[in-house]
Amino acid sequence: MDFNQSPELPNNPRPIAIIGSGGIVTDAHLPAYTLAGWKVMGIYDLESHKAEAARSTFAIVAQVFSDLAVLISAASEQKAVFDLAVPSDQILDILQLLPDGAAVLIQKPMGETLEQAAEIHELCLKKKLISAVNFQLKFAPYMLAAKDMIQKGLLGEVYDLELKVCVYTPWELWDFLSEKPRMEVLYHSVHYLDLIRSFLGNPARVHASVLNSPKSPNLADARSSIILDYDEVTQARILTNHGHDFGSKHQESYFKIEGTKCAIKITIGLSLDYPKGQPPKMEYCLLENKVWKEIPLTGGWFPHAFIGTMAALQMKIENPGSHLPHSTTDALQTMKLVETVYNASKTGGTPFGKIN
Repeated sequence: MDFNQSPELPNNPRPIAIIGSGGIVTDAHLPAYTLAGWKVMGIYDLESHKAEAARSTFAIVAQVFSDLAVLISAASEQKAVFDLAVPSDQILDILQLLPDGAAVLIQKPMGETLEQAAEIHELCLKKKLISAVNFQLKFAPYMLAAKDMIQKGLLGEVYDLELKVCVYTPWELWDFLSEKPRMEVLYHSVHYLDLIRSFLGNPARVHASVLNSPKSPNLADARSSIILDYDEVTQARILTNHGHDFGSKHQESYFKIEGTKCAIKITIGLSLDYPKGQPPKMEYCLLENKVWKEIPLTGGWFPHAFIGTMAALQMKIENPGSHLPHSTTDALQTMKLVETVYNASKTGGTPFGKIN
């Protein structure tokens, strides 16, 4: 069976103006845009040598700008789409500088608190920006295939989602995380919360425990156990442990979907042996024969999912009536879910011994 693994692409893609040129830009944004055949009219970074390095590596980058205001002006003349790849505490200030009505793709998370997310959303509405947040996992080829299978009725009624990550993540690659009062859910599992919302919507109830790990004492939290209840039979679970430093044999990174007629299991290879990663894998099993079959994949999370986030935004520009699944309005709901998870963890479970 063949299932869709590719996002719909714009007929007349606009040039892209990138603000920020950190690792995520060179590892994902620019490789994705290269694959899609899109042009980057300019790139800017406070550390100009990073922007220069990006330009020298990727032929699609036309120019390095040393002044942000000059980039914004030039991008506006070319009706470029702004790609904000900056720390979350810089998002609001940069959005203020963009012309009203501009199209912008915003780096996740959407601020570091629900209050900041609401401010970003309100500013985008005020300036009439065509705005989206780069929650890209739901655009990965295997996630698009899973949604295609569900839409075709292959799974029947979906009632169980499970995402497990048991790996060793080298958090030292991101020094700034040690200063954050919230880490794992806000910067990592937010992808999984957004992904689950894209399949099931907002949950009715949330149970959670967010803890630190002795493997990462400088971080606020590095392990999460999250249960999202939807109704009496529908549930999603997220279990993450980023401190499994005992070799690769028992490391896991998967997303499993179960329906009344079929199940899907996706190995998210990016998280295994990060940042090198391993190839992704997608399998499905029909209840009628109970035989697992593999679906050949056209790509993985990095960089292919980043094509989807930019493509959907450009499609929204071409056709204002088209659906924008990662709009700032939708992303605000994901940030509300993040806040709910932290609140559920803070509230805590029932103390042992309380029941006589």
